Amino acid sequence: MNIEPVYLSADGLRRLNEELALLRSTKRQEIAARLEYAKSLGDLSENAEYQEAKEEQFANEQRIAELEELLRRAKIIEKPKTISAVKVGVTVVMQKDGEHAKRTYHLVSPEETSPDNNKISDQSPLGRSLLGKCKGDTVTVFTPRGPVKYTITDIR
Repeated sequence: MNIEPVYLSADGLRRLNEELALLRSTKRQEIAARLEYAKSLGDLSENAEYQEAKEEQFANEQRIAELEELLRRAKIIEKPKTISAVKVGVTVVMQKDGEHAKRTYHLVSPEETSPDNNKISDQSPLGRSLLGKCKGDTVTVFTPRGPVKYTITDIR
């Protein structure tokens, strides 16, 4: 069993609690109704509807257990008043070598990662290379297409 803390923003903690509440109530009720309906169809050994509902029930219970464990280990990330180096919870503005456009990423835990919202994990290759770095530092990230350099222009 993993006992490492899971660092979450207050918003991330809220979202995980909402997901857990939904899975415990609404989703469980929906699955229970599907199981009852499937049982009413008769022979369970050849009942695809019943088998699918049981698999969905298993997946739902597995996710509930996972969320409960994450929330048990959750530690809220407090944004520091002064930021001197990159750490989980900060926003990093950087410029890719050879480009004029700047990129902005919010460094979060793996549970809150959302590339569409520019939230990258501290465990990702880019996230790991940024940790502990300061404004003005250059980091190199090794990608399948080769190394890419970024210069940190701001940390907030």
